Amino acid sequence: MCLVTRALRISLRVLAGLATLAGAAVILCLDGVDNRPYFRESYYARTTAQLKASAETNKLARGELAAGFGCARLSPTVNAPQNDPARGQFRSLPLAGYGGRHGKPANGVHDDLYVKAVALRVGDRLGVIVGTDALIIPAEVSDRAVRQLGREAALSREQVYLSATHTHSSLGGWGEGKVGEAFAGGFQPEVRVWFSDCLVAAVREAIVNLKPAQFGHGRFACSEFIRNRLIGELGKVDPEFSYAVVKQNAGKLAVLGVYGAHATVLGSDMMEFSADYPGCWERAVEQATGGMAVFLAGGVGSHSPVPPASGLAGTEPMGQALARMLLERLPQVPLTNSVTLGMLGLDVTMPPLNVRLSDGVRLRPWLAGRLVPARSHSFLQVFRIDDSVWISTPCDFSGELALGIKDFLRARGSSAIVTSFNGDYVGYVIPSRYYHLSGYEPRLMSFFGPNLPDYFDELIRTMALTLVSK
Repeated sequence: MCLVTRALRISLRVLAGLATLAGAAVILCLDGVDNRPYFRESYYARTTAQLKASAETNKLARGELAAGFGCARLSPTVNAPQNDPARGQFRSLPLAGYGGRHGKPANGVHDDLYVKAVALRVGDRLGVIVGTDALIIPAEVSDRAVRQLGREAALSREQVYLSATHTHSSLGGWGEGKVGEAFAGGFQPEVRVWFSDCLVAAVREAIVNLKPAQFGHGRFACSEFIRNRLIGELGKVDPEFSYAVVKQNAGKLAVLGVYGAHATVLGSDMMEFSADYPGCWERAVEQATGGMAVFLAGGVGSHSPVPPASGLAGTEPMGQALARMLLERLPQVPLTNSVTLGMLGLDVTMPPLNVRLSDGVRLRPWLAGRLVPARSHSFLQVFRIDDSVWISTPCDFSGELALGIKDFLRARGSSAIVTSFNGDYVGYVIPSRYYHLSGYEPRLMSFFGPNLPDYFDELIRTMALTLVSK
């Protein structure tokens, strides 16, 4: 009996010890979701202080416009005998976009991928808008490219406006860690070199090509190819296709197009590199105008495409239809060579990570940081080109949030264009009212918690007002 009692006591002590360890693990690893008002936090104070200082010294340039265009082929060569990132050659390379591909290598190139750049100069102010046929532009790629452009052309980060088409059939291999490799396949550091070099080459060519030019812009509604995938008809959709025309006096033309439908007409069964429907749009516009077409993803958060058909059968008609709508309007776009140009970039201190296990329980930030490839700082940016305001964001930015920003600036006499994937990635940024929904966007991909949308929205509106009120 004594032996039984002793064994029982030992077992109870062991269980108590295990329970203590489990409790300690929970305390160390888990916490409640951070719902504290962002405007009372230190990260907000640091960022707004920096914004105020930048706004006080920021200047606009007014005068005659010069513009230049550049392009670099981003399509990698696969099945090469050895990796040669300087030439874009790889033994094998995964596609980026769908976790369902499980990192399988691409079979080849269906249609070419490109980096395209439009350089704009007024007086001593120079800015470059860059579009890439890519899922995103990873921070390591943009950092490397901007450093090189700083050495070569004295460009700062705020002068380089980056975006991607968000095609889910572009080159992968650039992401480290569980989340990065889930969407972009196994990490291959050489891909970052190739990607970055293509960005630099396109910008370099655009700057060399600077010539006297004219600028114009417009927009049209196209609701037939876009839907709210998060809550369907209960939610709003941004149906606008925004565009800008930059025409050199010598006759060469570039058209920038922005639309909020995800470039996911091609599914995970597509195993060749492709620019999806944005590539079809670019090719159709280039064939009709003889110029260069650059597609930038708009507010794609919660916005899916509604193509005429799935897969390759849907990309061409959707891209062609959007191109026809644009081309019908191009002859009526008023152009001017006298332009106001300004740019403002902001290093944003981010809130703590809020990677959730359930609606109200998150991983502590130190642990979440080991899973999510997000940094403590990110970047927001605003370009003013005449009466149009171009806003770049480091995320899948919500089309519903974009609608509010557009209305805000329209009431102040300016036209807003909001784009995603500006050289960093902080997940999905969707209206806070959706935060407690289950699902991919609010639960899995809202990395920084319920206050980030309002935080970004306030910063964007303040930055935009800084440029339009001068």
